[in-house]
Amino acid sequence: MKKVLLVDDEILIRETIRDCIHWEREGFQYLGDASDGEVALPMIEQMQPDILITDIKMPFMNGLELSKIVRSRMPDVKIIILSGHGEFEYARKALSMGVVEYCLKPISSSDLMRLLRRVSDKIDKERSEKEQLAGLMQREHEKTELSRQKLLNDLCGGLLSTTEAIQTAEALSLRLVARWYAVVLMDLRLSPENSHDLDVPLSALKQYVEDGREQILEYRSSLTKTVWIVKGDNKETLELFLRPFREMQNKLETESHYCEISLGIGSAQERLQGIHLSFLEAEEGLHWQRLSRQNRKNLLEATRSSIHHSIFLDRQAFIRFLKIGTPRQLESFIPEFASALAPIDWNASLTGYYLLNDLTLEVFKTAEEWYRGSEADGQRLVDFQQSIESIRNWGEACHYLIRLVEQFWHWRSHSSDRYAHLLLRVKEYITSNYDKDHISLQDAAESINMSPSHLSKIFSQETGQTFIEFLTQTRINKAMELLQSTQAKTYEIAFQVGYSDPHYFSNLFKRVTGMTTTEFRKQGASSTAAVSFGLAEGEQDERASFFA
Repeated sequence: MKKVLLVDDEILIRETIRDCIHWEREGFQYLGDASDGEVALPMIEQMQPDILITDIKMPFMNGLELSKIVRSRMPDVKIIILSGHGEFEYARKALSMGVVEYCLKPISSSDLMRLLRRVSDKIDKERSEKEQLAGLMQREHEKTELSRQKLLNDLCGGLLSTTEAIQTAEALSLRLVARWYAVVLMDLRLSPENSHDLDVPLSALKQYVEDGREQILEYRSSLTKTVWIVKGDNKETLELFLRPFREMQNKLETESHYCEISLGIGSAQERLQGIHLSFLEAEEGLHWQRLSRQNRKNLLEATRSSIHHSIFLDRQAFIRFLKIGTPRQLESFIPEFASALAPIDWNASLTGYYLLNDLTLEVFKTAEEWYRGSEADGQRLVDFQQSIESIRNWGEACHYLIRLVEQFWHWRSHSSDRYAHLLLRVKEYITSNYDKDHISLQDAAESINMSPSHLSKIFSQETGQTFIEFLTQTRINKAMELLQSTQAKTYEIAFQVGYSDPHYFSNLFKRVTGMTTTEFRKQGASSTAAVSFGLAEGEQDERASFFA
């Protein structure tokens, strides 16, 4: 029911209007009445009427003054002016202030009801339009949010070129471009027992992200995983924005009751394409953190009632030796490093197993970071962990540590030798599959059994190009060949070289070659190396080698 409030200085008129209408039966709620605008104003603010019926000529505050204030404070209230004056000037002023109806006294109950129904219909219509508009805006917001989520997800997944990412971000009014990027990935698996303990750190992190939303782009990659793409104008600024995440990561490393949160942080990258690499590194960091923390939780439980709870192995010292140590130093380093393990009774306690397993996880994690794509795979880790289970004395523990060091050095010595062959296989994979529009870094990495992040890193280091750049080069090379040797139309060639969008292909071709496909076809093969790219004589070899 629409709520109605009446304002008139004549009590007889107020009582007549109040009593001559069956308000509830007609679909209205009569809120009450006031003798002038000054008395009515606090009632209006408290009761929030839908319709205000007011006289014009009243003491203290007249109807026009009241209408002006109400329209300013509560624009949705519909105002009906009642007046005994028929002058045009009153009607003009009332209508200029947004009054919906203006009528002269005296007015019959039937005329007033027709007036109220007309105003009620107008209210219903406006409310319906507002609901429709709100629903449309909500759907548009949801659509935009889904598009934004897809953009960020595809960017982290390595599924977009730089141009595609920038164009899509501009269409969504999303500020994506920056000098430096890094990805943070959080996996949160709450249980009823620990959800309260996590309220404070999670709320602080959430507030930090909210405050820095211009520099931190957030999306959910799954029910448990949240991804943040952190931007910075320079590397120092980026590290400043990453500091709360690193502090949270350190807290997770040292406080065991946060075991349901895992946080991975990827490396700083200077290009949009590097976001994919940083995301993969964050995923790997998440994986190793989860393994390491679960092992430490087991160690804590195993040593809770043990005399060996104070045994400590300096993992960082061991890692430093792996990186800079020599075989000649190995025999003296291991006994000294492992001296803390000497008191352990390997037959009666699991302490030694968890300590060595924790160290092994750290070594494999380091190998994965330094020599990704090496043999530091899951099965080899399992093999080493099974070897720990067979250790029965301190001497065998030392022997195990020597094997662990030698394994790391084996990865170190063989990693560089394997790159040339692996990169050749990747280039062959691209050459064989460039015509497929879904080819990605992930696909190429799987074809050589290497992690995508490591492939991306070594590909850039060894070739001077990103994976996407080399793929684009290969496709444009083939497109140039087809333009010169066939009469196929541009859209046909686009599909043949792996681009489902001919318009995007045409823009990309011109950006890379400096010419449209039509201009390139007219130039002919003889002038391709120099004229078509508009290069100075000294730059021709460089461009030719790019398309070699």
